[in-house]
Amino acid sequence: MSKPTTDRADKQRIAESLEPIVTEAHELATTLGLDPYPVNYWIVDYDEMNALVAYNGFQRRYPHWRWGMTYDQQQKQRQFLGGKAYELVNNDDPAHAFLQESNDLADQKAVITHVEAHADFFANNQWYGLFADDPNAARMLASHANRIESYMEDPSIDREAVEKWIDNVLCLEDCIDQHRPFSTVEDWLEEPSMASDIEEKLEELDLSDEVLGQVFNEDWLESQRDEDGAVTFPTEPERDLISFLRTHGRQYDDATEKAVEFEDWQREIIELLRREAYYFAPQKMTKVLNEGWAAYWESIMMGEEGFAEENEFIHYADHQAKVLGSPGFNPYKLGKELWEYVENVTNRRAVVEALLRVEGVTWRNFHDRIDLDRVHEALAPAAMVDRIRSDRLDSLDGDDPRIDGDALERARDGEIDVDRFPWKLLTYEGMAERHYSLIKPQHRGFLKRISQGTVERIARYLFDDSRYGSVDEAIEAVNHTAGWDRMYEIRASHNDVTFLDEFLTQEFVEEHSYFTYEYMETTEDYRVTSTDVEDVKKKLMLRFSNFGKPTIVVEDGNYNNRNELLLAHQYNGVMLDVQQATQVLERVFELWGHPVNLKTITKELSENDIEVARRRDSEPTPEEVGKLLRYDGEELSETELPWEDVSHLAATDIDYDTKPEEWLA
Repeated sequence: MSKPTTDRADKQRIAESLEPIVTEAHELATTLGLDPYPVNYWIVDYDEMNALVAYNGFQRRYPHWRWGMTYDQQQKQRQFLGGKAYELVNNDDPAHAFLQESNDLADQKAVITHVEAHADFFANNQWYGLFADDPNAARMLASHANRIESYMEDPSIDREAVEKWIDNVLCLEDCIDQHRPFSTVEDWLEEPSMASDIEEKLEELDLSDEVLGQVFNEDWLESQRDEDGAVTFPTEPERDLISFLRTHGRQYDDATEKAVEFEDWQREIIELLRREAYYFAPQKMTKVLNEGWAAYWESIMMGEEGFAEENEFIHYADHQAKVLGSPGFNPYKLGKELWEYVENVTNRRAVVEALLRVEGVTWRNFHDRIDLDRVHEALAPAAMVDRIRSDRLDSLDGDDPRIDGDALERARDGEIDVDRFPWKLLTYEGMAERHYSLIKPQHRGFLKRISQGTVERIARYLFDDSRYGSVDEAIEAVNHTAGWDRMYEIRASHNDVTFLDEFLTQEFVEEHSYFTYEYMETTEDYRVTSTDVEDVKKKLMLRFSNFGKPTIVVEDGNYNNRNELLLAHQYNGVMLDVQQATQVLERVFELWGHPVNLKTITKELSENDIEVARRRDSEPTPEEVGKLLRYDGEELSETELPWEDVSHLAATDIDYDTKPEEWLA
């Protein structure tokens, strides 16, 4: 049984007590270099939090059974498994974050610092900009809810028909082109609606002669026909399946057993749900990056800067241990470890570059000439940034770039509690030196682990010919902000796939004991198969490419010149679940109005293959076979295809670099 709902007065009291904490957390975040959206914090009770989790962090969503199912799962997880919703924040400007009133103060502080980092990520990662430069998601989703509710309440429309239509579209919510900036279907549309006679359809559109001459001219019409004269489209495989169906699809009418035009409400619901899919896509594409980013800065603020006070620290340590130690694949843990690795590698490179400029030091004699233990000690932050106390203010230099001169004056006037908030006297440069990663106890030894080969590679690209007379002089010149500066650059442009592809290394895999495992056909169990970085990377890539879902594209909207839809599964070594694929084809049929086909590749093994491999103490090699699944509205058929019909679907060397070209210029 849930506790009684907190009344409004109690929530107001809690909110007022947290206001100073929110202010301090935001100031600390900006001092560390974060640039977050403004955040509105809301105090909610247990049931309200469950509802918000079900609604993906928003207070208004369209009516649908999925929300109730998610609410029930969240409630049972808390009741029976001890799960706890620590934080909930949505991507909006301003962002909205929800604090559960029953959480302890240490939990609330952890959530607030975590949220400030999320809000920074939302505001500055370019993948979020693909949806909208100035998002107002809460208003958009509430508007969608109102629109769909109006259709459900319309006496001329069957409510069950609306719910079924939503189900049809939702099974395709990840079948969008998330690497392309969002545009409405009207902007996306470059081809006419499906028709057996395309010229006749153009006449129905009543377009001007100018448009017909410039866009839909004879050359264009001819390009839409194959060698047999049949209309074929699209000219290239189309990833945005929802847009394609919204533009070219028809609903299947059971009464007439024919495809008929969509109702206006059906077409609008497709577009509304498509818009929501594009809004949530960046969050799915950056789960590791975003959660790791928030966990990293939360740890800096709560632990290293003492935002958790002494009597709260043990509770906070338990809080973070639960988050980072949760079983299964953990994006918080992987993300935080990768961000720390990027920081350490960048800082190590900056140190090695400086040391390679010392007179007489080369990559060949680096390990003989340089005492890395002494270097490690010399990298420790200066006392003026590491040990700030109220009784040492006279020793601080307000003109030093690491010290905030205005804050120092206010501290000397007693306006700042220096012993409680020493960071208030520091600039970004001072904070970077104060939290320099290479001298932290958990990273001790990272500098010494650098290999001769890595030193050689750094030296190869060392174009600056300035030299230092001693090691001490070189260490003095090291830029302490290098690691954070690089992290902020990465935060701006990467998603999970590009992040893992570029920064996951063999050193990281070995340091954190990552490995791959496979199901063994001969022993009928799972075995560790590799600790090689390329294998680990591939497994992780498969989890994040296209949100970890199969990539399905439209190959032909007039397959075999019969108005049938031909979809293709871009096979990456992982087979489709035929049962699930069948259920999806049934839904797509409702949105197309004609039979739907799907090309894919399957792996086939005979019992004899497995037995032979078992006797040889090896694993059998499956045969890859092309398949065509076809659903005609009543039954599913499956036929084998010649390899030449599916060879283009088989992945050979997958290019995971999905950053738009303009970002790489």
